[in-house]
Order: sequence, then structure tokens, then C-alpha cells
Amino acid sequence: MTTRIAIIGGGTGGLCLAQGLRKAGIDVSVHERSRTRTERLQGYRVHINPHGSAALHECLPPGLWQRFLDTTGTTSGPFTFVTERLRDLMVIDAELTSSPDPASNHHSVSRISLHQVLSDGLDGVLHHGKEFVGYRREGEVVVCEFADGSTVEADLVIGADGANSRVRKQFLPEADRVDTGIIAIAGKHPLTEETRKRLPARLTDGPSLVMPRAGAGLFTAPHELSGASSVNDETAEHDPVLFDNTSSYVMWAFAADNRRYPEGVSSLDGEALRALVLDLIDDWDPAFRELVAGSPAASVSRLPIFTSKPVEPWPTSNITLLGDAIHSMTPFRGIGANTALRDARLLCRNLVEARKTGAVRAAVADYEQRMREYGFAAVRDSERSARQFVSENRTGRTMARGMFRFFQAVPPLKRKVFSDHGDS
Repeated sequence: MTTRIAIIGGGTGGLCLAQGLRKAGIDVSVHERSRTRTERLQGYRVHINPHGSAALHECLPPGLWQRFLDTTGTTSGPFTFVTERLRDLMVIDAELTSSPDPASNHHSVSRISLHQVLSDGLDGVLHHGKEFVGYRREGEVVVCEFADGSTVEADLVIGADGANSRVRKQFLPEADRVDTGIIAIAGKHPLTEETRKRLPARLTDGPSLVMPRAGAGLFTAPHELSGASSVNDETAEHDPVLFDNTSSYVMWAFAADNRRYPEGVSSLDGEALRALVLDLIDDWDPAFRELVAGSPAASVSRLPIFTSKPVEPWPTSNITLLGDAIHSMTPFRGIGANTALRDARLLCRNLVEARKTGAVRAAVADYEQRMREYGFAAVRDSERSARQFVSENRTGRTMARGMFRFFQAVPPLKRKVFSDHGDS
């Protein structure tokens, strides 16, 4: 196949696709705006589920797959639903959702480490300083234009340039993102010998979802480094606290409807955001206050929550979209990055097969049809989880808490229900 493939955007999905195509011997170029990713979200860990693990295993060369495994944190603890008083509602032991095969298991990895792995070995493929400004068509060729005046000609362009995708805005202007009206505030509590003494094991052994009676929620997840493979990159110079990639920590994220926050929350710095969360959880168990209070102000960020909306199928062409560029979603299911990786695996497989048949357009059409189905299902599920997370419906929240207690009291039913959710 002599098709020239250009990927716009060097994020998780775009780089995974580039690795897979290069592994298969297919020429590809990646055009990324900046050398370092300094958006606030980059400073926090990301959960890789079995879909994401399978994609990385398939697309990465063996050496990079092993390097990915070497940089992941340990995830042996249970996933626990707790009340704001730190009382267990339901405990899902890791054995219910884990697999002995790393390629079909769950992993915790820092976004910095993941980006380092995905970028490795792409010399001559990954081009930085390429801010995409638009494209034009010249017959069957797409000419990509960049802010520095340069252009790239391609037979297939893949927009993988994130939630604010410029490729999408030109290609599918009707596809947009909307504000959910939910605001999350996230931070990182360092895990040291001293801080571990002040936190209960429930918060350091595994992820927890805190369900108060109504109106808000808190997610916590430890990121325990399992070795010395994690190193800092240039982002540490930008913010040595938020982008520290060499230390264990507990990540936390508090979320509520924006009506629960004071006016002007968007202008608050990390110290003020931390104080705000402490005020909002004033009557919660002291362990949660310790978790938040012990987080450096520089690690605390405000994250307004947006989501895409499903769009009708479009005519297949030599331009397509991947990951957040088409199906950005709320973080409340933890599947955004995994869905992008799933896209990369599917599109890579299809393009490798098209090298034999020459049917590139059919390969893209099959990818788009399947991607829309699972991608927008993930969007809907993630938005539903977000609404439930911040629900003001006390009756509904009480019923949910009761349901979790029921599952906990009937282990066979819990195993049946939650052993089927290992890819979530």
C-alpha cells in the first residue's frame, strides 16, 4: 500500500496508531503542535482497561510493550464504594476483574509515562511544532496546512487532535462538545512513609468511590510506582509538583454541579480550590480532609467537564477522526483514553488489511461504522455516570447505596454482576 497517511495530533490514540502502522511497515507521519503536553490533566494517572491493554500490546513493538508494563503502578487492591463516613458500601476484589495476562488486564500509569512510551522510536515520524490550521483538497489528495507555513500532502488524514479538534471543526462542523455543568477539582496527595501513617489503608490500597447522600462525589485512586522505570520529562520544568513522574501518590477528584460552587470558581488558584473542597467536605470523615489538605496546592486543578454528542453517520472519505476528536466524554467511567486506544487498534488492523486488498476507503468505512457504535455508547455511559455522580436526588442516591449494600451481602450475585465489568 502506497497510501500516504498523516495523523494530526500526537496524543494517546494518534501515537498508538502510528506505532501500530510503523510496526506493520506502513509509512505514516504524525504532526503535533507542541513538544511537551502541559495541560493540567497530563499531571494525573490514567487507568488502562483491558481494551486499552489489548490495543497497546498489539500496536507497540515488544520492547515498548515491556517498557509500558515496567512503568505501570501496582493495582492489586480492591475497588471500594464507601460513604462520606468512610464506611464500606461494596468492595469489589481485584480478582473479580483482573487477568493473569497483562494484555487483558487493568493497569495504572501516569499520563507522562504513557506519552513517553508511545513517542519512543518515532524519530522521523513524529514532527513537533506543527500547529494544524486547516486543510484543502486537491483532487484525491488532502493538503494539510500548518501555522508555520508548511504543508503536508496525504492520501488519508486522521484527525486525532483531541477534544478541541480543528480537523473535526472543518470536516464535521455539526459535531460539537457541550458543557455538562459539572466541575471537578482534582489533586495529588504524595505517598511517603510519613503520609501513609496518616491515611487509612482504604485510601492507599485501591481506588474508592465516595457516595455521600446527595449532591457531589469523590473518587480516589493510589498510583504506586512499582519500580524505578518512571522518569521526568520536560513537563517537570513547567511544573515540578504537578508533573512529578517519580513519586507515588493518591489522586483524588471531587465533583459537583456548578451550582454548588461559588461564583468566580474559574479564577481560583490551587490553594483556594483546595480550601473550597475542604469546606465542601467539612462534615465528611477526617481521612478525606487529610487527603485533600495534604495535597500540594500546585497539584490541585479545576477541570470543567464537557462531553461530545452523538452525530449522524457521515459519508466516508479520505479524512477520518479518532479518539477525543470525535467522541470526547466525561471522565466518570475512566474510559476516554481506552476508547481512543481501541480506535487505534481497529483502524490499524483495517489499514494493514487494506494494504493487501487496496480497499482503503472500505477499511475506513468499516472503522467509522464500528467506532461510532462503541464510541458514542461510551459517551452516553460516561455522561450518565457523571449525572449520577453529582445527583441531587437523595432518594435515588439512598437507593443506590442500598443496592451496593445488598450486592455486598450476597457475594455470588456480586461476582456475577461485577465480574462482567472488567473492561470498564
